[in-house]
Amino acid sequence: MSQQTAVPRPEPLDRLLRAAEAALEASAPPGSPERAAVDRVFGRVRARTGHIDMAAPKTLPVVAHLPAALDATGGSARVAVAEALREIAPSLGWTRRSSASAEDATFWNGHANAMILGPGAIEERDDLWIGVTLMAPHVSYAEHSHPPEEVYLRLAPGEWWNARMDWTDPGETSLIYNPPGIRHAMRSGDTPFLALWFLPL
Repeated sequence: MSQQTAVPRPEPLDRLLRAAEAALEASAPPGSPERAAVDRVFGRVRARTGHIDMAAPKTLPVVAHLPAALDATGGSARVAVAEALREIAPSLGWTRRSSASAEDATFWNGHANAMILGPGAIEERDDLWIGVTLMAPHVSYAEHSHPPEEVYLRLAPGEWWNARMDWTDPGETSLIYNPPGIRHAMRSGDTPFLALWFLPL
């Protein structure tokens, strides 16, 4: 019986994942729902490596705000995440939310998402999503919900809302946790918004 050889994860991507896990663990108290979700995501990250494709980037005009958003990241652990994200940024495939309409020009032109691990991502996976959202100043991301729980790691300032929480900016040391199926949204202020999101499927 032949053995399947594990595909090595590219070092820039591995560096981002290690930095993100460290930042999340520093902000998620042991025993909390967000820590349990983080542990599920990174348990799967360590278990295997998916198909890697770092050669098919796509961009959108709003990505011009990415350098400023990365420069705005505060907190030592999160700066390491931002620098690792900056390194892999040329490989990201930025897209608009599928429900976005060009009739809402502010949202259409002012937001972008990129999948890092997951369907159509740099690392193709079907057991988790790790991605990034970027928004220009003064943009509100459409209220939505999805079955998986979700943890957000804020890199640049912004605010989050869900059906159990008023609008809040978690700052440089806290996380946002959305329980499974809850309605939630986010918005930018006077500066670009940047956050990573983590969903165990």
